[in-house]
Amino acid sequence: MNSKVLLEEFFKQVLTRHKGSILKLITMESELLKIRHSAAHILATAIQHLFPSAKFDIGPATSDGFFYDFDLDHKFTTDDFQKIEKEMQRLIDQNQAFESQIISRAEAYKLFSDRQQTYKVSRLNDIPNGEIITIYRNGDFVDLCRGPHVQSSSEIKAFKLLAIAGVYYRGDEKNQQMQRIYGVAFDSKEAFEAYLTQVEEAKKRDHRRLGKELDLFMIDDAVGQGLILWLPKGNIIRTELQKFISSELEKLGYMFVSTPHIAKLDLFRTSGHFPYYKDAQYPPIAERIILENNKNLTCAELVNGLENGLLDGFLLRPMNCPEHIKIYALKVRSYRDLPIKLAEFGTVYRWEQSGELSGMMRVRGFTQDDAHIFCTEEQLPNEIWECLRLVKMIFSTLGIVDFRVRIGFRDPNSKKYIGNDESWEKAEDALQRAAKMLSVPYSLETGEAAFYGPKIDFIVKDIIGREWQLGTVQVDYNLPERFAISYMGNDNRPHKPVMIHRAPFGSMERFCGLLIEHFNGDFPTWLSPEQVRLLLLNDHNMDYAKEILKYMHAANVRTSIDSSSEKLSAKVRKAEIEKTPYIFIVGDKESESRSVSIRSRRDRALEGTRPVDEAINLILEEIRMKRLF
Repeated sequence: MNSKVLLEEFFKQVLTRHKGSILKLITMESELLKIRHSAAHILATAIQHLFPSAKFDIGPATSDGFFYDFDLDHKFTTDDFQKIEKEMQRLIDQNQAFESQIISRAEAYKLFSDRQQTYKVSRLNDIPNGEIITIYRNGDFVDLCRGPHVQSSSEIKAFKLLAIAGVYYRGDEKNQQMQRIYGVAFDSKEAFEAYLTQVEEAKKRDHRRLGKELDLFMIDDAVGQGLILWLPKGNIIRTELQKFISSELEKLGYMFVSTPHIAKLDLFRTSGHFPYYKDAQYPPIAERIILENNKNLTCAELVNGLENGLLDGFLLRPMNCPEHIKIYALKVRSYRDLPIKLAEFGTVYRWEQSGELSGMMRVRGFTQDDAHIFCTEEQLPNEIWECLRLVKMIFSTLGIVDFRVRIGFRDPNSKKYIGNDESWEKAEDALQRAAKMLSVPYSLETGEAAFYGPKIDFIVKDIIGREWQLGTVQVDYNLPERFAISYMGNDNRPHKPVMIHRAPFGSMERFCGLLIEHFNGDFPTWLSPEQVRLLLLNDHNMDYAKEILKYMHAANVRTSIDSSSEKLSAKVRKAEIEKTPYIFIVGDKESESRSVSIRSRRDRALEGTRPVDEAINLILEEIRMKRLF
């Protein structure tokens, strides 16, 4: 057995003995994170030289690069990048060492106060008493930082600044707005070139560009940033996905419900979403009668009254689980009724900062393929497994293979979680046992749980390696307790059900945005907004084309006729640009033989002249099988 296998076996044994801990092998990825973290410090050093009045906040590495947040009077533009990058390269060429130092809290306070780095002083106050305080130096720059870093700046072989964004200090809109500069860094020129190739491919596949070109969706300032307007073609894709999963859910015994987008604030106080999700929600809405009877209240008094429960109000729902719980609680349930599975394509609303909005990927209003399962503890393992199997089936159908599984446990030191230790331990154990049955790699990540329970997330990589959370399965012992729901057991006594929250797509907006890029807008026939386009060789073939169109519509094949006066070659080119899977060409010969001449985007073997019935059946079979190619 080689040393790598021995080492991996050792870590497996350690993980078995120490539940919940995560030990990671030192990999090339962790080395790359050190390079990117060091590049962030080099960026800050360059800004310090070029803009001496700048104040610095944080500058971490990320999964795909790095960023640093600055506060200064100068308004950055991409025109500044050339001189900043030139200074960064000069610093890298100096082979600057990254040196760590442990200092006392008093020393750190004096160091950053003397430098007038107020944000660093504030971050220093976040470090708990008794915890070691470290700083890192490179050249004349010093940062409050845990590390790690590379030994020397010369290890940063290639880098590039990419973008600027406005962000609020600590993510709070009440705080100072800062400027964030994003960049990437690599350990070789070859890796950098490969990245640039990926970026170019990503530009071609960008769902925002393709969404506009293919008339799939739009975002309008008059409606609001982060709120998606689904155009007819995009809505077809969304509807087909919903029909696909709905048919699977009906086989599994789910019952569909519909609930309001808004509900009383007290409902979310009971669930804990308010105040636990308060910062990610739209502000509460006061009842009209409250406003009429309290006309002299200031805005601050009104907000405080709503937040503290002194006034009544409503909330745009951040989640719809409390409403599903109310449906469950409508009548007495027996153990014979369980599991009860309630599903809904429910639209929810979250307040994302404007700088974090990104097309369909990060929005403020989105529709979840949401469902809640109420079951007994004995039923829990099988129900979790069924939820996970459903997500895997969906990914397989759509050709999504580059994903990982993350189990989110609570951080026992955090105060953001509700419920008792025993319930959390049972829920975490159930999820981990189900994940092992999936036969795919998974990671345990402390602090990634929902406030009411642990969860399994499916994290999908896009074309340039960015990770997006899609499907999720969550086990919850706490909300049934908070809402005091129960079922009658076979002992004729009430028992608390366990609740599973699950959403295989996650968000329809994000899922469709990722699919647009995944397929490069070239959707498989079953998802394509237009499946067949009929092209005429001559105007007098129109009657025959309309006859075929009638057959197509009767067979539920989405078809249109291009009756324009353009040449056939131009019509074919237009259909190809619009990524129509099939083109049927009809002329005199086809009219006489009751046939069509087929062009296929995916399967050249299907091309040629075929009888109409045969052509329709070929397409129907492809749609029925949900073939990718």
